[in-house]
Amino acid sequence: MKKVVLLGDSIRLIGYGTVVPGLLEGRYKVWQPSDNCRFASYTLRMLYDYRDELKNADIIHWNNGLWDECNLFGDSSFTPVEVYADTLKRIAAILKNITDKVIFATTTPVTPLNPHNSNETISKFNSAAVNVLAPLGVRINDLYSLVLPKTDIYIRKDDNIHLTAEGCLACARQVADEIKRIDS
Repeated sequence: MKKVVLLGDSIRLIGYGTVVPGLLEGRYKVWQPSDNCRFASYTLRMLYDYRDELKNADIIHWNNGLWDECNLFGDSSFTPVEVYADTLKRIAAILKNITDKVIFATTTPVTPLNPHNSNETISKFNSAAVNVLAPLGVRINDLYSLVLPKTDIYIRKDDNIHLTAEGCLACARQVADEIKRIDS
């Protein structure tokens, strides 16, 4: 059975990561950290701690972005977009040394009522991610485009950022499909 690793922030942890293992059951063994991978820099740091679990991974799917582009204080994103892009390149290089089948999921949109995250900034960060990762051979899973037309259905109204049950299922199906596609 092939080994799949899922890495990412809460969009994975309490979102699609809760559904993907069931969608891949019988064909893949899925490992994912019980921790929220937060910022891209946090994910980079934690790759060292996850090194035993990452060994022999056949496919790695990961996301980062909502923490990086968040603007809690009204002065700018936590992570400058250039630093974000550079950190993603570093993560990709490490993951590509484990397997050539690496997938990066774009950051999901938020509702217009989210006071700290904006789709304009998310789009900018997604563009930077695609621009640095695609040339490295990282497959891009565009969750942003999947969720954007249905934010009213796929994004929770209580926090304007996390996936609803319907959003989890839609994203999980796309993640599972991308995993199967890269493996064919």
